[in-house]
Amino acid sequence: MRLDKWLKVSRLVKRRTVADTLCDLGRVMVDGRIAKSATPVRPGQRLLVRWGHRMTEVQILEVPAGAVPTAEASRLYRIIDGVSPEVGEAEHDVPVVPMENA
Repeated sequence: MRLDKWLKVSRLVKRRTVADTLCDLGRVMVDGRIAKSATPVRPGQRLLVRWGHRMTEVQILEVPAGAVPTAEASRLYRIIDGVSPEVGEAEHDVPVVPMENA
């Protein structure tokens, strides 16, 4: 299974396009290497995902053939370090820059 699809199925990200964007920005590493969204994943690999100022490291436990129910998504990985991101958190974790008064 592709990395972007696995990130979506595991519910670590809300949408596959968000997973693509994270990969394109170099914010996802597989076994210590920056990964592209098409990178195939397999059980035992370690993923490091940077969510703004935080990082989450997980170990892949299972790669399903397709979609899984929400209640079972967390069984696909084990958190090694960091916190489990809320669904959609990466979409809103953008630094706010105050605008200057004109």
